[in-house]
Amino acid sequence: MSRRSLALLSALALISLAPAAQAADDKALRAAVAGPARTEANSARDGARHPYETLAFWGVKPKQTIIEISPGTGYWTEILAPYAKATGGTYIASAADLDNPALSEGARKGRAAFEARYADAAKFGKVGFVNFGTQSKPLGTPGSADMVITARNIHNWLWQPPMLDKAMADFYAVLKPGGVLAVEEHRADPRPQKGDARDGYVATATVVAAAQKAGFKLAAASEVNANPKDTKDHPFGVWTLPPSRYTTEGGKTQDPAFDRARYDAIGESDRMTLRFVKPG
Repeated sequence: MSRRSLALLSALALISLAPAAQAADDKALRAAVAGPARTEANSARDGARHPYETLAFWGVKPKQTIIEISPGTGYWTEILAPYAKATGGTYIASAADLDNPALSEGARKGRAAFEARYADAAKFGKVGFVNFGTQSKPLGTPGSADMVITARNIHNWLWQPPMLDKAMADFYAVLKPGGVLAVEEHRADPRPQKGDARDGYVATATVVAAAQKAGFKLAAASEVNANPKDTKDHPFGVWTLPPSRYTTEGGKTQDPAFDRARYDAIGESDRMTLRFVKPG
């Protein structure tokens, strides 16, 4: 491990251990976590993802404008959209860039399906959508968002080197001064990151360097999503673990002879949980 990485980890330890002001219990947030809008499959993952504690650490509050980047199947959408509806806030999901002429038909259909899934305003309020991708325009009016959340996306952007810098610049531009960039990512530490993180595990130093390059300041780190059982040496990378549970490379087929017991016992990955702030 490089001297720079060791220095960063030491600084992170100090940040993580530094006493923080205890936020008042947010009953509306707890209600959203326990709410009827959530699917059974997503609620079943709460023991690994710690939704209330994670969102409270990031600083989610009533009346905020929150942009979530590439929300996947909507683990956080099911919580944050009803929460925004209940507290006078705004939830916006980034989705496939419909302005990109090279966008695949599958990506277009995926976005349409996601929008349809969260179209019930009585349940989710008015969910906003914004294009996001390698060629996308700004995420919104400069300085208009209180928080940008990216969960388990950064490893993907490392496979397209310009994308990480573009993403961070987009986040910085749309956030208000004092706004928060909230990050959750599979953590390679203490071992080195393998190349461009094709196994899904990213070094904390990589994330911090990219955010700082864009102008962000690291405000705090939490171990809320740490998993010391994760050995990070799995045959199909992080996707060997739940919830993906690959038994073959790429996960498109299943190997019935693959022994899943060891990996299911580990649970979901060890993850960094970071809070960056736009100065001002």
